[in-house]
Amino acid sequence: MTTAATKTFVEAPLTLTDAPPRTLGFWAQTAMWASFGVTLFGPLTGALVALSAGSVELGLLAAFVGAVIGALLLGASAAIGARLGTPSMVGLRGLLGYRGSLAPTVLNIVQNVGWAMMEIIVISSAAAVIAGEQWRWPFVILAGALTTLMAIFPLNSVRILRLVMLWLVIIGSAVLFYMVLQSPARPLDQSGVIGFWPAVDLAAAQVISFCPLAADYSRHSKTTKAAFSGASVGYGVAIFSYYALGVFAVGHLGGDLTGTNLIAALMALPAGVIAISLLLFDELDDAFANVYSTTVSVHNLAPRVDRRIVSVVVGVVATLLAGFVGFGAYESFLLMIGSVFVPLFAVAVADFFVVRRGAWDTSDAAPFRWTPAVAWFIGFVAYQLIYPGTVPGWSDLWAGIAGGLGFVAPSWLGATLGSIVIAGASAIALGKLNGRRRA
Repeated sequence: MTTAATKTFVEAPLTLTDAPPRTLGFWAQTAMWASFGVTLFGPLTGALVALSAGSVELGLLAAFVGAVIGALLLGASAAIGARLGTPSMVGLRGLLGYRGSLAPTVLNIVQNVGWAMMEIIVISSAAAVIAGEQWRWPFVILAGALTTLMAIFPLNSVRILRLVMLWLVIIGSAVLFYMVLQSPARPLDQSGVIGFWPAVDLAAAQVISFCPLAADYSRHSKTTKAAFSGASVGYGVAIFSYYALGVFAVGHLGGDLTGTNLIAALMALPAGVIAISLLLFDELDDAFANVYSTTVSVHNLAPRVDRRIVSVVVGVVATLLAGFVGFGAYESFLLMIGSVFVPLFAVAVADFFVVRRGAWDTSDAAPFRWTPAVAWFIGFVAYQLIYPGTVPGWSDLWAGIAGGLGFVAPSWLGATLGSIVIAGASAIALGKLNGRRRA
């Protein structure tokens, strides 16, 4: 006989060979994704969006458009996970074949370790401002340890997010919004303006960076509809709210508000230290999400390894990196991630729902599929040609290719939206063409 206490402690399977429990309904997933969306990276990105767009009004619009585009793709990615019942990278076997899925799996492991590292950096940096620089390393270790513990018990961590953390951060968020808007409006620095659509790309990139993680949680969803709506609504509303906080902070606080300077400016507000302290507790969930998703991504490479062991190893690596690596190149980091995973998950959604209509083979014998792989490559190239980013060497390479082709992207075309449309359309067209050829 199953008791209520037993149900409370149902956990995610330890290996890929075990079936995932279906315990998460709409409200549980909405709260979970909203908690993921409440992050100090939100206002950091919102500040960059505003400075890229050139005004508070355009910054808010760019943040909204980017959040909507990203949330729809995130929700569709979560729906795929609910249908398949597999982690994200295992699900990609159905898109690219088993061997083809190894490339995005490795990229996802790298990006998730990087995200976990940066989350721990944000937590420890903000805590050090409160308690003193000598406390930075202790907070790095504490944040890394709690993050790892949550990754070992993921479903119970989701329950804690729903019952405790989300309500704490709502209080902290309300305080920060009120204090920022009480400050007088200031003109924005125009030296970093790059346009509306690049600002949309920046806003969408952070949301879409969660697409490779979506199925890791939605495989526990009770229904496909709950997975889609919980992810898209929960994360979309929360992340736009925090983008807006960053946009308003740039428009009201003034000064250099990039990177950790923005966190320091928010903490300097009356009651800002208390509000940020509350948010630091919730910041742990984003670090936990990245560590856990790294763990289940490893299952695509080694399906029988106990995920608890992997979580400990990943947590230790992310913690050490957070202690020794700096915070720089955040914007370039976001856009580089987007250039890989934006077209990949656009292709995945188009192929799953339009071309194959859910008929994906996710076994370890799944054959390589060249049509979605080509569509992914086309979308990736489109992204780079439209906006090659700012990473030295890499951006110069793609700028040279665009120049050799005589391609100049129109000012209204953003790399995120452009690559989504091109990759998705390519997947559908190539899939239909291949279907006719086989027939």
